[in-house]
Amino acid sequence: QVQLVESGGGLVQPGGSLRLSCAASGFTFSDTGMRWYRQAPGKERELVAAITSTGGSTVYVNSVKGRFTISRVNAKNTLYLQMNNLKPDDTAVYYCCALLKTQFWGQGTQVTVSS
Repeated sequence: QVQLVESGGGLVQPGGSLRLSCAASGFTFSDTGMRWYRQAPGKERELVAAITSTGGSTVYVNSVKGRFTISRVNAKNTLYLQMNNLKPDDTAVYYCCALLKTQFWGQGTQVTVSS
């Protein structure tokens, strides 16, 4: 069955960095576009970044451009989100998402940016 397992979240001070990982299984990862979403308390889930199946094209929400990098290693069935210069507004639960016939979500990992 399809599984997406996020890891790498935690508590970090403003200006710090984290790298999120998403381990995928149960589908052909190398044929599948992937996304990272986040949801802050009291807010709607928002798209953070997206990447094509080959990794050749990426897009980002304006608020993270220049700070976050989405990437993937198809040989490891793993999606990444490198987050630098983190801000308190980046605090949220981060979810990876596989663009299958329908969107399939992981369980999420909490990122808290606070001093």
